[in-house]
Parts: sequence; structure tokens; C-alpha cells
Amino acid sequence: MTTTTTTPTKMTPTPSPTSRLPLLLKQVFGYDEFRPLQREIMEVSLAGRDAVAILPTGAGKSLCYQLPALVRDGLTVVVSPLIALMKDQVDQLQAAGVAATALNSSLEDGEARRRLADLENGRTKILFVAPERLVMPDFLARVARWNVSALAVDEAHCISEWGHDFRPEYRRLLSVRQALPGVPTLALTATATPRVREDIVSQLRLDEPEVFVASFNRPNLMYRVVAKDGAAAQVVEFVRGRNDDSGIVYCQSRKSTEAMAAALSKAGVSALAYHAGLEAETRARNQDAFLRDEVRVVCATVAFGMGINKPNVRFVIHADLPKNVEGYYQETGRAGRDGLPSECLLLYSRGDVAKYVGFINEIEDEDARRVSRAQLDRMAGFADSAKCRRVELLGYFGETWEAGRCDGCDNCLEPRESYDATLDSQKLLSCVLRIAQKSGFGVGLQHVADVLAGADTEKIRRWFHTELTTYGIGKDRPRAAWVSLGRQLVQSGHLALGEGQFPTIEITELGLDALRQRAPIMLVKPVVKASDDEAAAKPSLKAGAVECDEELFTRLRGVRKTLADARGVPPYVVFSDATLRYMARLYPTSDAEMLRVPGVGEKKLADFGREFLAEIASWLESHPRMAFAQVAPASAAPARKPRTDGALNETTRETLAMFRAGRSIDEIAAERGLATTTIESHLIAAIESGEELPRSRFMSDDMAREVEAAFAAERGMGLKAIHERLEGRVSYGVLRVHLALAAQAKR
Repeated sequence: MTTTTTTPTKMTPTPSPTSRLPLLLKQVFGYDEFRPLQREIMEVSLAGRDAVAILPTGAGKSLCYQLPALVRDGLTVVVSPLIALMKDQVDQLQAAGVAATALNSSLEDGEARRRLADLENGRTKILFVAPERLVMPDFLARVARWNVSALAVDEAHCISEWGHDFRPEYRRLLSVRQALPGVPTLALTATATPRVREDIVSQLRLDEPEVFVASFNRPNLMYRVVAKDGAAAQVVEFVRGRNDDSGIVYCQSRKSTEAMAAALSKAGVSALAYHAGLEAETRARNQDAFLRDEVRVVCATVAFGMGINKPNVRFVIHADLPKNVEGYYQETGRAGRDGLPSECLLLYSRGDVAKYVGFINEIEDEDARRVSRAQLDRMAGFADSAKCRRVELLGYFGETWEAGRCDGCDNCLEPRESYDATLDSQKLLSCVLRIAQKSGFGVGLQHVADVLAGADTEKIRRWFHTELTTYGIGKDRPRAAWVSLGRQLVQSGHLALGEGQFPTIEITELGLDALRQRAPIMLVKPVVKASDDEAAAKPSLKAGAVECDEELFTRLRGVRKTLADARGVPPYVVFSDATLRYMARLYPTSDAEMLRVPGVGEKKLADFGREFLAEIASWLESHPRMAFAQVAPASAAPARKPRTDGALNETTRETLAMFRAGRSIDEIAAERGLATTTIESHLIAAIESGEELPRSRFMSDDMAREVEAAFAAERGMGLKAIHERLEGRVSYGVLRVHLALAAQAKR
């Protein structure tokens, strides 16, 4: 045995786990910068604390447990709900050189034994497993022997009865926590209202967890709602105007998915159906064809999608109204995961609402029936709304949008015309007032519509609402039209939804004034069918666009498909569309230049770089390089409104206080036992939150001018190019501080 000795007086300090994160981010995943909150989440988890991460689809949730797993000793166990999702993530991690595996029912006995042996021998860093398997006593006892250092619960909203996708098996995960005492738990989801967040913490019994909630805004998505008028024809027209783009069409029933796929196929668009009624083998084959870009469109029920990590879905169409806003948000979130512009089209019909109401009325449990009805009302209200779609979506999750027009939805880009709604509004407002006066309590909007339409319901009879002067005065209009008008009056401020789980409708002071003074009430016209030209038009949204040499991009997609087919994986496992677009923009011709491309790590460069470099070199022999305007990296954070100090976590506030007291970054790092890069990230978060910190504390005036000149010279390139131009004299952290201060100055 060889013994190595060192001189005690010259011991090199062991780097902290968090200090290795930026290097591994670049080496393994090919990115220079973290997305918002990623680093903070990782630091809390690596410190051994529980955490909840609410990050929108495409914001990099998976990296929050994948990257820390590489610096931890031991195994990270990830609870994942679907086999398809496990396979997808394992394929991508293995392509990046990470020792990841999954255990599920799809494995043959020999393969399962091999994977178990790797786990027993400590050769695996990340294990994906379904909750049903993980909570089995025999399996859990085995897991407890595998030196588990972290537990991640993906799609954590499934644990809550208030979530849109409740799964009872998630409730049993508490037994896993109890079997792994002291192991930090990270719960992750893209969709969780405040109530669901509280339920996640409660059900998992997380220990004083840090809760991170990113903006729910997806700036690269265009939201559009049009009136349904022959859904199949509308979908065909829309899809045919999108060249070779991939997309998902959600339908309410199994039969309608097959009819929609047939209509698209007849129109020359490659499409397949996906629903729970298909044979498992057929479902898997259809899903695989979509993931591998062998068909453009999949027409599916909501059974499809949670396990889909395909980043280049360019559009999501809802041919039928979703049942709730959370489901709509999650399903539209499957578009544009790579950060490139994508579209979300909802075909809206009041007939869909009436159909769902019929289904809901058949639910035996009264509470479940009322919850479903309230969720449907919120979804229909979103579709009816004339307000900014982004404002409505973010507001549902408790977030405020203060940036004015989003320019990424139909209501901002094409405001609907106003009309005089005074007479009908007075009828509805008067009906709400009369019901409250007679009964002494509020009712829901649906009941108000029943009274106006002269319906004969058990509640109307029981509460003697047939005696009201407003009973039946709206028989000339469909009941659904009164519901739609009521929603508009809520949005205009004439009516308000009462507080509580099952909100009732109440008249406001503005509504009372309108009745007393007979003031005119102007409302916007309802959603109408878009013309064929409008439906097929390309989106105006440009957020996140990566301009590139489109012909070269097409050639690179061909190279990617060949490599992916040879490996038996979907093309995006090789490289995403965003990465290919950067290749077709930057024209890398060497390994060093290829490593500057976002999404190219060292393992992928070694495995795939030669083929792409050869294709680019061949292209340049007969084509000139094209020049492009500056663009932000695909991984860059969307613009966010300044946060208040209350939005900063405790550890960041402590760093900020020490910095304001005059301590340097190095002094704070030494005193707190943290890496300097961690302290820099705290100060960047503080600047982004609106804190004003002097540039002179980070760099001299001469250095500031040199940094600005470097950014100007390397316009459109990543931080690595800037860092190299400055010969490494300015840390990546200070370069990020420069960007944060520059962004702050523009606000």
C-alpha cells in the first residue's frame, strides 16, 4: 500500500460541494449560468435541509436534484410517477455521462438484476422509482442499505387532494421519509397553488422547509383563445400552417382523439392518437414515434404528457375546454420547454361548459361536485376573459403581473371590441341583489343564471326564488350567455366573488351605483372564431427566439436524427433544438468553440461533436457565414419585476447585511464557511430583488470599463467567452454581478 504524506502547514482546503456546481454545470450539462432559483435550491439541499421548489415547466426543475447528486456521496432517489418520464430522464442523463438508472415494471428480469447489482455496489448516483414500488416494505428496506443521501419527490402536487392530479399512492411517501431519517427531501412541481404547497409540506412532514416559488410566467408562450366552430377543420388549418413543427392536440374523449388524428392524417399531416383505451404496446409505439420526430402531432386525452420531456413541442392545442386552470397550465407548459417561441391555442365553446356540467352533476359526493364545479367556472372564466391571458394565469397562482401589455396573448395583441351591455347587465345585477335581499345569503353564478332563465330547479323551489321579480326575465337568452355575462361583470368590478372554497356572487358598490344611476355599462364582445388566415398565422411572439441559419439548422437536425436512431433514443437526447440553433448561429469549427454552445457538455462533445463539426465545416465550404443581431441565451432568465426584501431567503439576507456592513466577498465567505461563488450568487439575488449595491464594491472604474468593452466585443456569446477575453482576471460571479447591475439600471 502506498502512503502519501502532506505538510500540515500547507494543506489545501477541501472545496465545498456548492463550489463545484458551476464547473459541473458546464462540464456535464453544457451551460454557463444557472436559471433563476436553481442555485439557491441546490445550496439549501446540499446543506441538508428540506425544500419545496415550485418552478414552471421548462425552468430546470430536474437539474435541482441532478447536479447536487454529482457532488454528493451516496445515492439520490427520485420519486417519479411514470415509466416514460423515468426512461426519458435516464436516457438524457446517461447521454451526459451521469450514472443514472430506473427500476420499474417494464424491465426484464435480467436487466432488473443488473441494475440492482449496480445499486448494491454503489455504482449508481441517481435512481428513479415509482411511488408504488418505493413504499413496498421489502424494497424500502433494501433502499435503506444503499447509502441514500437525498430524496427528490417529482410532480409533488400529486400528493395533495387539492391538486389537479391527485394520486393516493403519493400519500404513502411519508413512510419513505421515516425509513430514511436525516435524509434531506426536495419536493418539486410546476403547478401548485398556495393551498397545495401547504399540503405538500404537511403530507411529507417536511422539517421547516425553505419554499422557493419562481415566476409562473412562460415568456416564450403565446396564448390564444378562439371560438370553436368545427374543431377538426380549425385544428387542420392551424397545423398545416406550421411547416414541420411538432405539437400536441388535447381532446376530451378517446373517440375524439382518434377522429382528430384521422382528420389530420387525411389532410397530409402525420398524426397518431394516444389514450388510455389503447393497448399498452400501441400507446408506447405511438408515443415513441412522436418523441423520435417520426410523426408531427399526437392527438391525446390528458392521459398523455406528464411523462413527456420533448423540448421542441412548438404548439399545444386544446380542442375541448380543460376542466381546470391547473390542468390547462400544465398541459400548455409542454410547449416550448427549450425556451423557443411556441403557441397555445384553446378552442372555446359554451357547449363544452354545459357538457362538463352534466358530467359534474353525476358526481355523488357533494363536496367533490362543488369543487369540480368551482374549478370549471374558473376555467370558463379564463376563456371568457378579455383581460391579458398572462395576468389571468399568473393571478390564479397568486402572482402579480405589473409589466402592462404582455404582447404574448390574443387579448393584448388583438383587443376585442366593446359593446353596450347596460340592459342585460342591469337585469343580472338586479337579480343578484333581489336574491340576497330575499334569502339573506349569497348564491353561485350558475344559480343566478337559472333564476334569470326561469329554470325549475330544486333549489329555486326550496328558496322560493320563483317569487322574485327577476325570475324568468332572461328567458330570451341562453342560460350560458347569462353565466358568461356574469363573469364579465366580475372582471369589470360590478360583481365580486365572495371568499371561501365555494365562492358566491356578490354585488359591489360599483354595481349598486350602476343600478341606482342607470349608468351605461360597456363590456367587450365574447370570444369569436378566428379567420382561417388568423388561425394559421405565425405567432407575433419573439421572446426567446434564436435567429440562425435556417438551412444549416435543418441539416443539423438530420445529423441529430441519424445519431439518435443509432442509439435508440429520441433526437432531443442528443441535443435540443435550441442547442442546434446556436450551432447554426455561431458556426463552431473546433472543440473549444463547440463547448461555447449552450447545451454542449464535455461528454456530449466527445460522443457527438465530431459529426456536427464536420457538417458545419462542410456547410461553410459552399455557404457564407450569416450575421445575426444580439440575442440572450436560451437559458437566460425572463425579465422579472423587482422583488421586495421579503422575497429573499434567510441566508441571502444574512450575506446582504454583512456586505452592507463593509465586509468583502472573501471575508463573508470565510466567516460563513461558504464558497465565494455562493456569496456572489446571494448578492446577485439581492440586486435582482431591487437592492441597490454600488458597482465600486465589486470592481474598479477601470475594470468596469474593461468588462463593458469585453461584453461589447463578444456580443451574443456566453460568459465563457467574456471570461477568456479578460484572461480570467474577473470571476464568473463578478461578470454575473455586472449583468445584474446593468439590468437593474434599465428598470
